[in-house]
Amino acid sequence: MRIRPVLSVAVAAAAAMVLAVPAHAAAAPATSLGGHRAAGEVVATTLYDAVDALPVADEDRTGYVRTAFRHWIDADKDGCDTRKEVLKAEAVEPPAVGPNCTLTGGMWFSPYDDAVLQDAKLLDVDHVVPLAEAWDSGASNWSAKEREAYANDLDEPRALIAVSARSNRAKADKDVADWLPTAGYRCTYVADWTAVKTRWGLSVDQREADALHRLAADCPNESLTVTLAR
Repeated sequence: MRIRPVLSVAVAAAAAMVLAVPAHAAAAPATSLGGHRAAGEVVATTLYDAVDALPVADEDRTGYVRTAFRHWIDADKDGCDTRKEVLKAEAVEPPAVGPNCTLTGGMWFSPYDDAVLQDAKLLDVDHVVPLAEAWDSGASNWSAKEREAYANDLDEPRALIAVSARSNRAKADKDVADWLPTAGYRCTYVADWTAVKTRWGLSVDQREADALHRLAADCPNESLTVTLAR
């Protein structure tokens, strides 16, 4: 089951609420990034090196349909699909879970726009690297099962995130050259974007690569540990 650790901080006195900012869970490094890839391999790198290592290629959206990525599924058959699992895991205050995994109450912090939300219906679960972007960047050549695994990736805490529906609709299928979250979350977002692209062996187009290099230059060169999915 997906677990995204959270760091609680105080909001303004008027809000009088506790927020949670997603953080990364550490994993044991095995190797650095190289030419050969194997599913399950754990690679240890840094943000700057990971950005440099992303393959650059033209993007092609020919044939894309959202239904090519089956989601949301209930992988563990506990009655809660991927979306609900993420909402439960990332709640600052946990919701009550009713029949058919109906979520009542609870509280969430949306780091894309610094919004505090108290109704699960106001949240979307975002693919950090959007499905259309994944298609453009290599997923068009994957099997249906691989695309399903990507769309429901609970094993990588940087792949999916609960955010306000408003911010997710503003992002849509844009890459980092065209959309970014609030300034205080951008370095985390750039690192997460890079980690997901690395995990799934996805390419970047030249404009995206330029944006990643520019953005990463303003961020700490943090260590990244990534388990390759393919």
